[in-house]
Amino acid sequence: MALHSSSTNELCNKDPFGWHPHYSHIHLQPFYRYDLVVIGGGPGGYTTAIKAAQLGLRVACVEKRKTLGGTCLNCGCIPSKALLNTSHNFEKLKKGIPGIVASSVSVDVKKMMDDKDSILRTLNMGIQGLFRKNKVDFIQGHGKIVDANKVAVEDKIVETENIIIATGSEVTPFPHESLKVDGKFVLSSTEALCLDKVPKEMVVIGGGAIGLELASVWSRLGAKVDILEFAPDVCSVMDVDVSKNIKRILEKQGLKIHVNTKVLKGEIKGDKITIHAESAGKPVSFTAEKVLIAMGRRPYTEGLGLEALNVETKQGRIPVDDQFRVSDKSGAPVSSVRAIGDVITGPMLAHKAEEDGMAALGYIVNQDLVHVDHNLIPSVIYTHPEIAGVGATEQSLVKEGKEFKKGVFSYMGNSRAKIYGESDGFVKILADKENKILGAWIVGPDASELIAQLTIAVTYGASTVDVTRTCFAHPSLSEAVKEACLAVHSKPIHM
Repeated sequence: MALHSSSTNELCNKDPFGWHPHYSHIHLQPFYRYDLVVIGGGPGGYTTAIKAAQLGLRVACVEKRKTLGGTCLNCGCIPSKALLNTSHNFEKLKKGIPGIVASSVSVDVKKMMDDKDSILRTLNMGIQGLFRKNKVDFIQGHGKIVDANKVAVEDKIVETENIIIATGSEVTPFPHESLKVDGKFVLSSTEALCLDKVPKEMVVIGGGAIGLELASVWSRLGAKVDILEFAPDVCSVMDVDVSKNIKRILEKQGLKIHVNTKVLKGEIKGDKITIHAESAGKPVSFTAEKVLIAMGRRPYTEGLGLEALNVETKQGRIPVDDQFRVSDKSGAPVSSVRAIGDVITGPMLAHKAEEDGMAALGYIVNQDLVHVDHNLIPSVIYTHPEIAGVGATEQSLVKEGKEFKKGVFSYMGNSRAKIYGESDGFVKILADKENKILGAWIVGPDASELIAQLTIAVTYGASTVDVTRTCFAHPSLSEAVKEACLAVHSKPIHM
């Protein structure tokens, strides 16, 4: 998720490492001509810029940060996974691994953060090298559209045949002023990735991916964590069995999850903050050192200059047609300007933005590079166990009145999961009456990896029979996928 301009999160816009990558910034003349200018250097923006250059276009990428990679790399997906990995390893050692004696295990938060920053630095330098290799010009500064073929960057004008908007998203703020992010008591995900010590208590407002992941990190490291979710379930957009089981599993790990809870306001007293909320019509309160606002993200289009194109956002999103061309107020497409990723419809995910970018670029160069179906974008939550899904949920099929069959296979019947000591999870397959796979949901170890094979199956119309007739290596977690497909036909082997 890219963020090319300033937002409420200053940490996300400054150089987080205190170093200055030596990008070959171009020295702009009053006018500089390109085939394509991409506004936003996140996963959608920088990958599209590189691919366009590989196809022979003269390309520039405009990004306000000193580093590329957007929110995802600088203060989102990547740093959170680094902390999840370290905290998971700490928890495993603390709880004990059979045959391994570790008499004393402790946390060094500074070293943990240093390791995270080292990973980000290496990956940032990698993108820098890819830009040089593919001759993509990185123009640092705020990009504002002047007209359909001009982008202003600070005090210069860049002319271009085509523009792709990839400005990503920003943290959705809490509506009450008492819970405005201040970096001390009230945190966004950015600040929660940079704490210098483990808080004694943390309240997380929001039970989606961001909330569950960061709650897991700090809970594993010793914080007492309460998660407050307004909806009846956490992960409410995922399959019903995912929501039901992950709440149970995470609560076993020590997280306290409060659903159907409406947060009203915050109140700071001394070195603590108290959250006043309402649950089942009764007032409740939670006191902690830190409060994390994890209510999701919203499209970021501030200062982009959409008014110059007579374009108006709808619920924050830029309207586009089926070729990703932005639509003006009359509904007519602006032929030279396209938008991708978090600023348009569909899930706010880095990999979705990348696919959008490839598809949009395909229309520019008149090549069928990729087809994007926003209903078939895999989603993952990197808790432990991991959660992953693609395609239809059981509740969506019921709502649509579609006939379907389902098969569920527990990791308790999988030998590799037993070896890992992680048998609390399942694979669930949803199929139509002809056995075509409509959706797949996984709670368990390496779900983020296993979902790829099922994404291929759903995307290309494979059936459960196709999967059951395929040979899977033994012992492997993937065997649970085959068994779940067998379960659709009531014929699993190991259950």
